[in-house]
Amino acid sequence: MPTQSEKTATLRALQAAPGAFLIANAWDGASARVLEGLGFPAIATSSGAHAGTLGRRDGRVTREEAIEHARLIVANTTLPVSADLENCFRDDAAGAAETIRMAIESGLAGASIEDAPQERERPAYTFEHAVERVAAAVEVARASGTGFVVTGRTQNHIRPGADLGETIARLQAYEAAGADILMAPGLAALDEVKAVCSSLSRPFNFMVGIPGRSFSVAELEAAGVKRISLATSLWKAAMTGLTAAAREAREQGTFSFVESNIGTGELNRFLA
Repeated sequence: MPTQSEKTATLRALQAAPGAFLIANAWDGASARVLEGLGFPAIATSSGAHAGTLGRRDGRVTREEAIEHARLIVANTTLPVSADLENCFRDDAAGAAETIRMAIESGLAGASIEDAPQERERPAYTFEHAVERVAAAVEVARASGTGFVVTGRTQNHIRPGADLGETIARLQAYEAAGADILMAPGLAALDEVKAVCSSLSRPFNFMVGIPGRSFSVAELEAAGVKRISLATSLWKAAMTGLTAAAREAREQGTFSFVESNIGTGELNRFLA
């Protein structure tokens, strides 16, 4: 098993290499092993998928649960893992920084910090406070000596009143505060993606998963994207398969889905 420093070095090398790469979001040990077996170079967690495995909606997981979940994913892959830690589960900068410290201790290679509370009804953090939180997270990451990768993420484009100028200004400020990679879910068009990427000197992570706003790898690479995460999309695809198979069994009394299921032997090769 590679060391944490080796994993962070791998993640940083991927972010520095030419072209774009996919970081696939796992939700349990099996999905992490399958994704590694399929050849993805890095893995991320997904707050929404993790919450779903607990029978909850996104935003309703505790810090302790998220860190324990991260440990599970890390233990089931040799790849670098970056965690979706939402707003780091605390409003204040010191509390967010403590979450990053816990994330580093769990063996993760990186994690994201968002600029809005978990509760959608609450407003995003003020510009100054959001920058303070990112700076505190970066300080803890640098002090660890592990090479831990901090993703500065703005929620501006998935909240009411999205403004591209505000999104860019926040990302530039997070970059200046030391974030290693920047992220802004919800960009609606490739022109917006290009505008964001061209405004930054550090790599940008595009989030796939929103219908009508999930562009191809080729298109995103041409726009300047470095890292492409899959968010809840793979978990939703799995749940789509579950729902369709269960409906067939329950409503039609037939089981045609077993003919297209992954074989036990193939699955076991991923899990071995």
